[in-house]
Amino acid sequence: MYQTIKIIIDGKECIAKKGQYIVEAAKENNIYIPTLCNIEGVKPKGACRICTVKVNGRLMTACTTPVAEGMSIESESAELTDLRRSIIELLFVEGNHFCPACEKSGECILQALAYRYSVMAPRFPFMFPIRELDASNPKIIKDHNRCVLCKRCIRVIKDDEGKNIFAFKKRGHKVEIIVDPESADKFTDELAEKAMEICPVGAILVKGKGFKKPIGQRKYDLMPIGSDIEKVSKSKKAVL
Repeated sequence: MYQTIKIIIDGKECIAKKGQYIVEAAKENNIYIPTLCNIEGVKPKGACRICTVKVNGRLMTACTTPVAEGMSIESESAELTDLRRSIIELLFVEGNHFCPACEKSGECILQALAYRYSVMAPRFPFMFPIRELDASNPKIIKDHNRCVLCKRCIRVIKDDEGKNIFAFKKRGHKVEIIVDPESADKFTDELAEKAMEICPVGAILVKGKGFKKPIGQRKYDLMPIGSDIEKVSKSKKAVL
């Protein structure tokens, strides 16, 4: 049986399970901490840093930091808002993102976070990298322009033997994620659909499928990111 402990998040006393990650504990207490690379139930990697919080005055990633008794966590402040906005801006200028023409528009976590943090004109210069769209795989299209290297596909999509389907190629600023040639023959239709689903942006698309849900009726068209958790929290306060 798990042990419960008390922590403080943004001045609110919360009950958490000892050893669970901050982002999980916050969600269970109806507090939204934004993430891009994190997937519930999958070992975190802290790749995007958008979930950065202050723990007892020190900056740490909420998805990889376990809670401890008496821990004081700051998630909402002008400093952290600016930090998260900076990360989002860097992701936009580092790649080639054209939201109006993207299949993932309205379902894209990066786009939804940009709206949440009021990203208009990034403070950083656009890089406009030359990146190709890879349609060589019979199942999917891989758009390297949109990829944010969150590692979700590498961490989640595996064959029946537990081997990765996706892998890194090249190094440094030229690194990209590809379908591992040795595992390409094990890439089923079901895995292709799952890969497109878990990709937080529009970097992985299943061939022959597009715009299944009309623009305006998609997830973040109807409800801003994080608002489902925040609505629960506000309704509980209203009852109290």
